[in-house]
Amino acid sequence: MNYKAYVFVVVLVFGFFKMNAQNDVDLASDSKGTYLKGNAVTLLAAMPHIGLETGLSKKWTFQIDAIASFWNSVDGAPLQFLIVTPEFRYYFKERFKGFYVGGHIAGTTFKLSKFFRGNNGYEQGFGYTAGATIGIQKRLSDRFNIDIFLGGGTHQAFYKGYNKASGERVDGVVRYNKSGEWLPYRGGVMLAYKLN
Repeated sequence: MNYKAYVFVVVLVFGFFKMNAQNDVDLASDSKGTYLKGNAVTLLAAMPHIGLETGLSKKWTFQIDAIASFWNSVDGAPLQFLIVTPEFRYYFKERFKGFYVGGHIAGTTFKLSKFFRGNNGYEQGFGYTAGATIGIQKRLSDRFNIDIFLGGGTHQAFYKGYNKASGERVDGVVRYNKSGEWLPYRGGVMLAYKLN
């Protein structure tokens, strides 16, 4: 899929979300609500993943989250990245309750080494993702929810290859290498605290 097609899909999806958000406003039951979230699964891997989800209407929410790794892997190879993901979510029952689906486009930056023997290089660059998330959110108490989710889609990357030891560029490309994959890249168990 080319860039113009992505832009068209984004405009179409955001227009649909805006139209439905205007037609689905029901704030009489309680405030829209905003939750601060942290992913317990990625925290165990020393990769903080935090987010903020706020209600837009009775069944729609908007979440923005970020996950990062600031260090190298256990074998000393680069494993540094940042992914910032804005996402619109549709709940089938009511916002922050039950099953939901979401659509997102995210920005990424990375300095990574591929995990196989004999690799003496690393890649550094940026990219974007476009995909979907499915999940379920359950209330634990008046202030706490649990959010179990999995997501994926396409990741389009633009990067340069370097030698680990010397830091010299080794890929022989003038500007950027490009790659695109379809894969799962989001998931975990978010613990959510209601701010309002």
